Amino acid sequence: MPVITQIEDLRVLAQRRMPRMFYDYADSGSWTESTYRANQADFQGIKFRQRVAVDMTGRSTRTTFVGQPAAMPVAIAPTGLTGMMHADGEILAARAAKKFGIPFTLSTMSICSIEDVSRGTDGHPFWFQLYVMRDREFIGNLIDRAKAANCSALVVTLDLQVLGQRHKDIVNGLSAPPKPTLRNLLNLATKPRWCLGMLGTRRRQFGNIVGHVKGVEDIGSLSEWTAKQFDPTLSWRDVEWIKQRWGGKLILKGIQDVEDARLAVESGADALVVSNHGGRQLDGAPSSISALPQIAAAVGDRIEVHMDGGIRSGQDVLRAVALGARGTYIGRAMLWGLGAMGEAGVTRALEIIHKELDVTMAFCGRTDIQQVDRSILLPGTY
Repeated sequence: MPVITQIEDLRVLAQRRMPRMFYDYADSGSWTESTYRANQADFQGIKFRQRVAVDMTGRSTRTTFVGQPAAMPVAIAPTGLTGMMHADGEILAARAAKKFGIPFTLSTMSICSIEDVSRGTDGHPFWFQLYVMRDREFIGNLIDRAKAANCSALVVTLDLQVLGQRHKDIVNGLSAPPKPTLRNLLNLATKPRWCLGMLGTRRRQFGNIVGHVKGVEDIGSLSEWTAKQFDPTLSWRDVEWIKQRWGGKLILKGIQDVEDARLAVESGADALVVSNHGGRQLDGAPSSISALPQIAAAVGDRIEVHMDGGIRSGQDVLRAVALGARGTYIGRAMLWGLGAMGEAGVTRALEIIHKELDVTMAFCGRTDIQQVDRSILLPGTY
């Protein structure tokens, strides 16, 4: 077993162990992938102010998201097809998050269902991410199922009214489970660990959808239904309806513009997530970290501001907090840990990020994450 010291080590191992189509699904963006690359690259230009001769004992990274405690300002982001990165992936990632003491967010487009994850974590609260689809009866039922499963926050994704073109997914013929083409079978023959895991689980399709929508019983009918369901008419009126139907903590994901951030405040949501969908929707949009400061300055005193996109280290988490984020979300870092080593890999990813966050905070002369602000950064680098 290789020594895992950084998130990049998990990525390399995951690439070896995961089928090509699912690795590419995780490690890709839309069109030219310029926004996907910028999400990560733009963090590197932000420099820290190192401080010395400061008492660094008694450090704490503990915080809260929408009033809920967390061991560090990191949550696991909602990622579709997580159960295709590793058998029962959503359950394993949720368990790792539970043990570490951070929020886990389940995607609408997960392989394991809401009920699977609730049972797999002994009813421990987790968050549910909602895509707004044309079938409002189905969406209402999803919200009710999330309530019944003890979900403690609802994360509504607003930036998937239409689907961005992701070239790798088209070339690979992405599907869950993989179609038995010659190309796929040859690739799967080189991934025995993944195949053995999948043989041992019954969860191989979109668990929140199959069996819960009339006429959707197999991969063919599922694909046809999904292609027609993303709703281009989504509006702030729908957010109001969701808020009333849900009645709990509400987080709006996909905010990139100050005006939309102000509308999020007016909607009565508890938090917003500065996000460009991991660079998988509008290619050419600004990176999340570059969009964060202006949004935090405009509305951060009226709503919790979170962010995702490009976080590959605890240092990135600290940069985001310094620029106004109450919390951050990791997607790919979690998926690479999961694809590399299952639940243990997700735990290792969280350990790495926490260690890097804690040590960097100390070098910057802070002992509590609540003390972190722009003063830990070099002016002119953000």
